[in-house]
Amino acid sequence: MNDQTPNIEEMNERSREVFRRVVEGYLESGAPVGSRTLTRSFSEQVSAATIRNVMQDLEFLGLLDSPHVSAGRIPTQLGLRMFVDGLLEVGDLDNKDRETIDRTLGGHDQDVGTVLDQVGQALSGVTHGASLVLTPKHEAPIKHIEFVSLARDRALVVLVFADGHVENRIFTPPAGQTPSSMREAANFINAIAEGRTLSELGSVISREIAARRQEIDSLAADLVENGLALWENEGEATERLIVRGRGNLLSDSEDEVDLERIRSLFDDLERKRDIAQFLDLTEDGDGVRIFIGSENKLFSLSGSSLVVSPYMNADRKIIGAVGVIGPTRLNYGRIVPIVNYTAQLVGKMIADRS
Repeated sequence: MNDQTPNIEEMNERSREVFRRVVEGYLESGAPVGSRTLTRSFSEQVSAATIRNVMQDLEFLGLLDSPHVSAGRIPTQLGLRMFVDGLLEVGDLDNKDRETIDRTLGGHDQDVGTVLDQVGQALSGVTHGASLVLTPKHEAPIKHIEFVSLARDRALVVLVFADGHVENRIFTPPAGQTPSSMREAANFINAIAEGRTLSELGSVISREIAARRQEIDSLAADLVENGLALWENEGEATERLIVRGRGNLLSDSEDEVDLERIRSLFDDLERKRDIAQFLDLTEDGDGVRIFIGSENKLFSLSGSSLVVSPYMNADRKIIGAVGVIGPTRLNYGRIVPIVNYTAQLVGKMIADRS
């Protein structure tokens, strides 16, 4: 491969056309595209040998690859990136897709979490991929917190918000916790929690622990600090990630290695290891962003592509994201307007409700 990164503008017209047709053919069929196929589709008379030479040049540049000795070419990750950045034609949103997404936001009596779950299902259905929806944190003031021991290594925290919203979260408590130390920790937190959001509570508790550490035993302090890690995104993220359509990816892949990679991806997602990073991916600017293969840590193992867009609240602050994940041969021109429209619709719904 050439050391210099190729530029689409530096290609001559024939090279650009061959490259575009190879990528579009691959995205449509998932199969390598051969020179004879391209020869039949060219409007001008071009020999298969001429097209083969052009494809070899594109392969030398690192834009195409030959999966087998006598087969056609497929785009590399670099080639897909160049195509998406320079040649992708984004279509209009299909009316049927628009109606499907619109229907998920029709019920004003449903809570935001339920609506976003339905949005995820709709996205998965219309794209035939897996959908990702990162829901916003609940930022109403806290009314009450309670810890419940479930097992030696599992506990439940019950969060009651001033607006009536209740959340139950499972977490792993520090070793040595007892029911009495959990009650003591809950009492300590509740004494300072009321009227504050979770974000505000984190910084307040840090100061209180420093000032009053002697007033609670070391185990209770340990539990509070463990909880803070949850609330401040220093470990498990407080945002909720909704994953829908996992079966669409698993059924599309016949290769056992690919299946293992995809399972590994979803295991990571469902353990919520990198959810905070999922939102970080979108914060470099408004609009839809496309990540191909190893371009981001979150999906590098799966060999998949992510099309993602943030959504904002009434203050134009990014509070969540929606996206679609699928094979690198996604129909990007169709998926981009679907994700963009869904993100705008979700943002408007949340802004209207607030």
